Amino acid sequence: MGLNIYLIKIVYFLIHFVYIISFLEYNIYYIMTHIRLCDYTASVKLRSMYSYLGCDLMNVLLINGSPHKEGCTYTALYEVAKELNKEQIDTNIVHIGTKPVAGCIDCGKCIQTGYCVFDDDPVNECVNLMKESDGLVVGSPVYYAGPNGALCSFLDRMFYRKSKFYEYKPAAAVVNCRRGGASASFDRLNKYFTISNMPVVSSQYWNSTHGFIPEETLQDVEGLQTMRTLGRNMAWLIKCISYSKEKYPHPIREPQIMTNFIK
Repeated sequence: MGLNIYLIKIVYFLIHFVYIISFLEYNIYYIMTHIRLCDYTASVKLRSMYSYLGCDLMNVLLINGSPHKEGCTYTALYEVAKELNKEQIDTNIVHIGTKPVAGCIDCGKCIQTGYCVFDDDPVNECVNLMKESDGLVVGSPVYYAGPNGALCSFLDRMFYRKSKFYEYKPAAAVVNCRRGGASASFDRLNKYFTISNMPVVSSQYWNSTHGFIPEETLQDVEGLQTMRTLGRNMAWLIKCISYSKEKYPHPIREPQIMTNFIK
């Protein structure tokens, strides 16, 4: 009889312990999703706490390549981020800013250090974030049927000689235009992923929204639905890769052959 009471107490304790852990897990995630856009340092600390509880928190980096911090491109990216958050995937939206962004000068310093020699913009920050991220979404406005030039310079330096850190992480491009040029811009951005062994995430339509101001983008109901579908598809693919990586590790790569089209 005494043994039975002892076992009942142990089961009672374990049930309450699991309940407390679940409660903490939910609330930590809730806090993280509400600070993710404004305080990355706090998000990192909370992610560490989340990991301490034995919970595997996945996260996606979203790069806002528009000069407008909360314009049409942000509106599209935020729609994707909300769906990722619903799937308990943390998000960080990084704005490239409005200052001039230097292009790659092929100095070779990143080969030695792993980082770009220019450190007056968020490129190196995004390199670090991508090392820890499970996925990437890049957003841009459409200028003359192409992505923002500053964003292309940003991505050239972020990817050159550093793409090994991003391999096999799902990626997607998102563009916003007033009227035309979305497909050409979308195709240009996807080139960064398809040369870097990154699975490209698709949606129900090409990933574009339309609008000259955020209020107009919010009226593009099909475009916003495309963003939500993209978020859910990315969450699904990230989870599939994460949960199966022990049984199905990344493919073994051959030594790269470069011919330069001369022989």
